Amino acid sequence: MAKGEVKLRFNKVSFEYGSQKPILDEADFSVREGSKIALMGQNGAGKSTIFELITGTLTPESGTVISDKNLTFATALQVIPRDKLDLTVREFFESAFDKKIYDIEPRIDKILSVVHLKAQHDKELKKFSGGEQARLLLAHALIQNPDILLLDEPTNNLDKTGIEHLTQFLIDYKKTCIVISHDANFLNAFTHGVLYLDIYTKKIEHYAGNYLLVVDEIKKRLERERMKNVRLERDIAARKEKAGFFGQKGGHMRDVARKMNEKIEELTEEIVELRQEDKTIRNFSIPCQEDIVGTLLELNSVSVVKNHKPVAKKINIILKKKEHLLLMGPNGIGKTTLLEKLATGHAKGEHVPENVRIGYYRQDFSTLDFNKTVHATLIDAMREGTEEQLRSCAAGFLLNAEILKTKVGSLSEGQKGLVAFAQLVLLRPGLLILDEPTNHINFRHIPVIANALHRYEGAMILVSHVPDFVSQIRIDQTLDLGSL
Repeated sequence: MAKGEVKLRFNKVSFEYGSQKPILDEADFSVREGSKIALMGQNGAGKSTIFELITGTLTPESGTVISDKNLTFATALQVIPRDKLDLTVREFFESAFDKKIYDIEPRIDKILSVVHLKAQHDKELKKFSGGEQARLLLAHALIQNPDILLLDEPTNNLDKTGIEHLTQFLIDYKKTCIVISHDANFLNAFTHGVLYLDIYTKKIEHYAGNYLLVVDEIKKRLERERMKNVRLERDIAARKEKAGFFGQKGGHMRDVARKMNEKIEELTEEIVELRQEDKTIRNFSIPCQEDIVGTLLELNSVSVVKNHKPVAKKINIILKKKEHLLLMGPNGIGKTTLLEKLATGHAKGEHVPENVRIGYYRQDFSTLDFNKTVHATLIDAMREGTEEQLRSCAAGFLLNAEILKTKVGSLSEGQKGLVAFAQLVLLRPGLLILDEPTNHINFRHIPVIANALHRYEGAMILVSHVPDFVSQIRIDQTLDLGSL
């Protein structure tokens, strides 16, 4: 762990969202000045909640969050809040401060150069690509010059160049930083330690060392605990058998049996409550719409952003059943805009037969109604089937009965992603449009998702900046907007 004074301490902090959703149980950890720490935990465990406890947005049920009186924090969120998407770049950065900043314009230009983004100050946030919005979120935190920088999934939506820039920035960063991310190689490049939030015990475990070594240490510790339990359980079973035998005898033998039972109780208390591995979603398939034949998508032109201006380019893309298209290009070139227009039927030069159902996975989940429950959301998507089949599908995506009753807006970003995939299964689309479907998703789920997309028998358009994910999926055509 990096040397320096302790700047932040959680002292037996407990927190819950009502009695049904405990998050932390007497969490104890400290953060030293200049340290760079990864915050790990399963989707929905409460990692983002810890950030809100650090900044004071939330208050512990018990225990205390202790920090220097004048310590400042800034959080780069996973996504731009919906109520801020209509803001201009200038208004967005002005919102980072409690008072009016008279030299805000040069400050914006300076901080945008740090995150390698050129942006007009009067442009609305909703008009930026996902990768550009990720850079804006980071810049919004950095412009505040905080003592502790909190980053929530900062690599989501970033292309390879963007991730390289961010990684180097954090390597060079002199202040304290806590990062939530599922990107192991990214975290390993700069972290000094790991805080692990255990979704089962609600405890925080603190480990020193680089990310991959810590993950390996956790794995080995779990194996040691498992082996210890195996030995104890064998010993207990043997003693129980002997105690039972002696207990049936009289006199002195019963005293021996009593002492053996006392020893069994002692050994039972030594059994470690093993942390279960993070659950992985079940293998699944996205059924293809049955009543479709021939060409499912024809695209003769696209709009590519060059020097902040759209430029029309002629292409010739035809997709039929079982044909998968990979759409490539750097952040800001127009991939998300194209996908949105294709999904809504507003793209120039596009033709999709009227009877073709389109399944659209949007990276910001704006196709989901945040005010609806998960159950109502899945009901709306389901083409056919029973309530039992809906619940079985949901359970495969770790959406239990309690989550089904929850409003979509209250879920973590990772859980929203799982809801979106469950929707696609129930929809049975003929054309599947996927915009960065691994964002926010626990790394354990990604091979399962890749396998489902690989086997999808409809037409598919995929945007992803994760090469390892793409390599697991059958791709028949590639369209690189950057080369047009």
